[in-house]
Amino acid sequence: MRRAVSPGSYDPVTNGHLDIVTRAADVFDEVIVTVMINKSKKTMFTVDERMEMIRDVTAHLPNVRVDSWHGLLVDYCRANDVKAIVKGLRAISDFDYELQMAQMNHRLSGVETLFMPTNPEYSFLSSSLVKEVATYHGDVAHLLPELVHERLTARLAERA
Repeated sequence: MRRAVSPGSYDPVTNGHLDIVTRAADVFDEVIVTVMINKSKKTMFTVDERMEMIRDVTAHLPNVRVDSWHGLLVDYCRANDVKAIVKGLRAISDFDYELQMAQMNHRLSGVETLFMPTNPEYSFLSSSLVKEVATYHGDVAHLLPELVHERLTARLAERA
């Protein structure tokens, strides 16, 4: 079975994330969207909330499952017999960082990293940017799956 992991914080999952996951699901037998836990990172949604949103927006993809992990991604790959990491690249600046990570991951475990260029429609998109714009009441509805936009709007209203 060709299995890949698509790691990220997904706080929240965007249309850009969903594009990469959908395209990876066309290539691999199974794609595991893995919410990476970084306790030093301040997030808007809990790990469970992020996983639930990802499950909801990928429900139409039968070969996608959602998991979480705290620790080295290569340890997750070993524990789950994953041979490939799929990462989306928005810009050359992403490549600089991701190439270093890919080389380290390969050196540590032999796992391969495959880069997918982001759909140009989402080349500027990040969860951080979406949250910042939404915080100041900017329209981000077209950047997120509808359910995620609703959850983001509700969370911002709770915090106001």
